[in-house]
Amino acid sequence: MTNPIAIRLLNQQLISPLYSDPAAVVSHMGAVQAQEYRMMRWAVAMRTRRPSARAFKRAFDSGQVIRLHLMRGTWQLVSAEDYWPMIDLCAPKAMAVTRGWMHSNHISIPDEEVARIRDILAQTAADRGSATREEFVEALARKDISMDSHRLSYHIRMAEMSGTLCSGELLPMKATYALAAAKVPRVAPIDRDEALMRLTRKYFDSRQPATLEDFVWWSGLNIGDCRRGIELMGSTIHEERWRGRTFYLTDACRTRGFRKGRYLLIPPYDEYLIGYKSRDVVLSPDYRHRAHNNSGIFQPVVALDGIICGNWAPFKNSSQADFFIGDHDGSIHAEWARYQQFQDQ
Repeated sequence: MTNPIAIRLLNQQLISPLYSDPAAVVSHMGAVQAQEYRMMRWAVAMRTRRPSARAFKRAFDSGQVIRLHLMRGTWQLVSAEDYWPMIDLCAPKAMAVTRGWMHSNHISIPDEEVARIRDILAQTAADRGSATREEFVEALARKDISMDSHRLSYHIRMAEMSGTLCSGELLPMKATYALAAAKVPRVAPIDRDEALMRLTRKYFDSRQPATLEDFVWWSGLNIGDCRRGIELMGSTIHEERWRGRTFYLTDACRTRGFRKGRYLLIPPYDEYLIGYKSRDVVLSPDYRHRAHNNSGIFQPVVALDGIICGNWAPFKNSSQADFFIGDHDGSIHAEWARYQQFQDQ
């Protein structure tokens, strides 16, 4: 494995992307972190041949791409085809993680309350098609129910992980929620091993080379499940050693198409970093604090040939980069123009 960084760029579709459709990108990736509501659009679009904000909105509003709380109890985008299998496979562990957070925050929500509030949220989403958080608050108030924002957040999150709510219409700044059964019709359940193998394949196909520890971190599943997923892939996956660690690559690995000298404007929470525990492959530990802190807050970063070398400002009117590695001649302007074009198309 001579250049793991180039291989990651190619298989993450960050260089020479294979797809034109945002939904195809999300399907390829298995799941895409969607913590930042505005920047998740660029995270998907930058992996397409012609990035387009309108194309992303069409895929999102039509239900081809779904946003919900799932793995690790955090926001992800998943494809419609993966939605129900992912709920069945990942939600039980994610729910346990969420209840752990609730306990640490001294919040106790009895099962009776969960069921009662979930019914109200579901009815509101069904009535409105796409409901905002404020509309949930109004619906609860009509039932003489008042709760603080933190508690309501947990109720919404649990409704998502139960397959009751998912994303509604894509608005510029504000998340909406729809009834999942209406947005993504329920399909026949698949065998757990099949779901596990599918998730494992998508993870390694899109993020290779990656380690077992990377997969455990990303999926939120236990290590036994992750080992089982690799085992189920059989001869289609193999190990390679690099700098003392064991990485996995699949038969679908892309190795051709890498071009040197390419800058990338990577959004916060992007899969290029958050999809791995082994971030030091592309990010020097000396500059880790420039990309994320210990509380899980990720910053927008600039990469040159896959190496994280600076930060950028997505919401400014002009290209502004603050480099912390290397000398740069301002040639991020081409990538900035691509980002601007994405917003206009």
